[in-house]
Amino acid sequence: MSTPRRALVTGGSSPIGGAICRRLATDGREVLVHAHAGLARAEAVAAAIRAEGGQARAFVCDLTDMAATAAALEALLAQGGPVQILVHNAGTHDDAPLAGMSEAQWRGVIDVSLHGFYAALRPLLLPMIGTRWGRILAISSISGLIGNRGQVNYAAAKAGLIGAVKSLSLEYASRGVTANAVAPGIIDSPAVAAAISRERIAQLVPARRAGQPEEVADLVGFLASERAGYITGQAIAISGGLG
Repeated sequence: MSTPRRALVTGGSSPIGGAICRRLATDGREVLVHAHAGLARAEAVAAAIRAEGGQARAFVCDLTDMAATAAALEALLAQGGPVQILVHNAGTHDDAPLAGMSEAQWRGVIDVSLHGFYAALRPLLLPMIGTRWGRILAISSISGLIGNRGQVNYAAAKAGLIGAVKSLSLEYASRGVTANAVAPGIIDSPAVAAAISRERIAQLVPARRAGQPEEVADLVGFLASERAGYITGQAIAISGGLG
């Protein structure tokens, strides 16, 4: 029996991150569930996967601390070998019109979403390339494609991820490594439910509903599979027609 491919999901305890972890585990991957600080929630995701017969473990590191992240990831590589699937889902938002946006708001969002992508990928990349097979997936946002008022920092970070995967696809396609971005629109979560009503969502989204985390996870699962080896350098919106 072959050893399962290892997958690392940053922000793995969020609604979308947890759904991605579960989907990858169902597909037979060994899943490393990352948490920034909420290790207990990541442990719960990993425990649920194991209870269903999958392979998963949780770990914690601050992606904005590049040295600490590198040390944590190098330890994981030493313990279990290359990670061949990276899903960078970790992100944050701190909304304000740009004229009233502080430097801390600007830097904080970009540090996690964009700099965090570099921090997570850089230690994993050479071992991944060495296997001649890899999947790099960045969870962007529809805001990175069309913008959104009050989210200049968030849209800039998410658009930056799209540019990054397009460049990575040129660098490593010949090594069997693909790089793509997934750009969710309005996806159901407690935070979304608190911020926007179903009626407003129906007005904004042609599909007249919010997406489900599992729908995002299904797309990620396909792009992370053997079947998606000829798809690279793409930014795919999953938004019910929004944008």
